[in-house]
Amino acid sequence: MEAVILVGIQASGKSTFYRERFFDTHLRISLDMVRTRRRERLLMEACIEAGQRFVIDNTNPTVAERARYLAPARAAGFRAVGYFFEPDPRGSVARNAGRHRQVPPSGIFGTLKRLERPTLAEGFDELHIVRMGEGAFTVEAWE
Repeated sequence: MEAVILVGIQASGKSTFYRERFFDTHLRISLDMVRTRRRERLLMEACIEAGQRFVIDNTNPTVAERARYLAPARAAGFRAVGYFFEPDPRGSVARNAGRHRQVPPSGIFGTLKRLERPTLAEGFDELHIVRMGEGAFTVEAWE
């Protein structure tokens, strides 16, 4: 059982990364899809109860915001894996401009200001750094 927490500013590639790496094996939980914290919590609880692997696909910029997922997942015996998307504000703003539902640039930069790098001490079993290159992701082990 595995809980994956994606961490990064808007338009950093998190949802694309999910589709490429986890679509066939993990259920995606995203506030963009479910729209409310209540629905998000219920879906995560159902995954935990069923032993279903899942990915939290939100910005998750702070330790406190990540704790709402890490604590229940860890308590249920899930392995917690984090993927930190190295911030590229210019690239994010450019990718955001091509989206159907755009985030105002102030939202991207506001999240960037609040962004706290994750640590193993938060409860992650494993952390990775993700960078978006020319049409491909590179993933490195956390050091």
